[in-house]
Amino acid sequence: MKSKEIRQKYLDFMKSKGHVIVPSASLIPENDPTTLFTGSGMQPMVPYLLGETHPDGKRIADSQKAFRDVDIENIGDNTHLTFFEMLGNWSFGDYFKKEQIEWIFEFWTRVLKFDPQKIYVSVYGGDAEIGIEKDSEAVEIWKKVFKKHGIEAKDLFDSQKKGMRDGRIFYYGDDNWWSRAGAPSKMPNGEPGGPDSEMFFDLGADKKFHENSPFKDQPCHINCDCGRFIEIGNNVFMEFVKTQKGFESLAKKNIDFGGGLERIVMISQNKDNVFDTDLFDNSMKKIEELSGKKRYESKEVTKAIRIIAEHLRSVTFIMGDNNGVGPSNTDQGYIVRRLIRRAIRYGRKLGIKKDLWTKEIVQKVINDYKSVYSELEKNKSFILDNLNQEEKKFAKTLKKGLKKFKEIVRKEEADNYKINGRVAFDLYQTYGFPIEMTEEMAAENDMEVDAKGFYKELKRHKELSRAGSEKKFKGGLADNQEQTVKMHTAAHLLLAGLQKILGGHVTQRGANITKDRLRFDFSHPKKITEEELKQVEDFVNEAIEKEIPVTMKEMSVKEAKACQAQGVFDDRYGNKVKVYSIKGYSKEICGGPHVKNTKKIGGFKISKEQSSGAGVRRIKAVLI
Repeated sequence: MKSKEIRQKYLDFMKSKGHVIVPSASLIPENDPTTLFTGSGMQPMVPYLLGETHPDGKRIADSQKAFRDVDIENIGDNTHLTFFEMLGNWSFGDYFKKEQIEWIFEFWTRVLKFDPQKIYVSVYGGDAEIGIEKDSEAVEIWKKVFKKHGIEAKDLFDSQKKGMRDGRIFYYGDDNWWSRAGAPSKMPNGEPGGPDSEMFFDLGADKKFHENSPFKDQPCHINCDCGRFIEIGNNVFMEFVKTQKGFESLAKKNIDFGGGLERIVMISQNKDNVFDTDLFDNSMKKIEELSGKKRYESKEVTKAIRIIAEHLRSVTFIMGDNNGVGPSNTDQGYIVRRLIRRAIRYGRKLGIKKDLWTKEIVQKVINDYKSVYSELEKNKSFILDNLNQEEKKFAKTLKKGLKKFKEIVRKEEADNYKINGRVAFDLYQTYGFPIEMTEEMAAENDMEVDAKGFYKELKRHKELSRAGSEKKFKGGLADNQEQTVKMHTAAHLLLAGLQKILGGHVTQRGANITKDRLRFDFSHPKKITEEELKQVEDFVNEAIEKEIPVTMKEMSVKEAKACQAQGVFDDRYGNKVKVYSIKGYSKEICGGPHVKNTKKIGGFKISKEQSSGAGVRRIKAVLI
């Protein structure tokens, strides 16, 4: 089956079991300050798992876009990905363990025709300290399901130490507990969680996974890292919430299932890695064409082609999201920039000479996915414009930067094979090399990087920049006159209005404020229509008319991010920051000053909108 058919068969199967199919939530979380990206299917469903009523009922299913940057360094092996799709179904206080286990096994074996003899499961082994027992209920259900297929399912503890021993069901500790925070001990109060039962597919002992792996001297079991067993899905039995008193039962027991589409497709298409499936095939063929290399001619080539295909697929989905974010030096934008630049560097290692070649890969991704995720086609201009700008920007310095790096290695500027922080910072500041890239290249040359020294240099640079900025004018303000302060507060409302009307990709790129006018630069790929400008202007004036208090609170940068404050220039700030809030409209890290109430601003009028560079627009405005 093709991936599109598998995705649809899952949704159709769950629909036949009474589930309402809902679209994927945004990759950029809108109401969750705990993460930069939506990293699981469960994340957008937390309010309903905690008891809120879902507008579509008690049984929900979807295919959710997800991104986890923690796996960037692992890309290139058989299964790790940064972007992935999670097939999911939920029961909000409706069915529970029996139905979920029976249905998902039916989907594997009847719909996708997976061999039941190759399916193994894990369950929660319990924890006396938190008062939760082993999940005997799930074990008994699994035994009955396997028995219907003529399989005697033996349940075992200690497989990490003693191996498989002809077992079929295996108990684990924290590995079989699920919450956004991870293990029970890491969960904050108010966080839902529960035991889970993961399902694994045996790729086959005949493939010599364990014998050829770094783990060959360790017992092989379904949750080891040798590569023989691959997780295909996880049934989370969401029945507890962490409180000050410990773990208490939720008012309603919930089901949260998630299965990685890419891995499911891999097994269905009889592959031993996700990159040989139809999800990546067109992209990888284009990389082979551009580079003149074949994906399996060497380990180095295989890894490079996989990294390029994976990273460019990820940035396509991040930038193509309806809340899409382009490359920058902060937050989600930093991750986008890092992925693009890493892909470009591996493209050079493959010998790709063509200018602006990344868009050719991205176009393949858009074509492959647009029938399922229409936002990719809708936001294609934003994706390609940002990609071209970033590739041009990095191309200007990459060649010189790589030459400089080779000089560092050749001249042994490194001390005991360790690149000092000052040199690493120079690569960052002068050549645009993220510290992670320098560390990666150093490792390729059996060297290390003095990361502490790098961050010390970075901190010193920020302090000098901040001091220089304060000598010029504080926070973009020409002075602290009353009219200038009014204009400054209006600038916060303007940014909020632009993001609401144009989209979450809008970020401030600069501002200059005097008593007579506001000049405001922001990221946006095209000219703004008269209607959009009117909507933004009305948004600001509405906030002014509501007479909303402007409040300020001092906090750490970490606390500011946790409360979803925007940090437009947060690389200039120290440990403590001021967060100015206009309730319902704006919350920003800012040095001030501001009016005490929005009514003081008076009236706001946009006088001009124009280009201020590639992908950057400028608005000029006055108070009336």
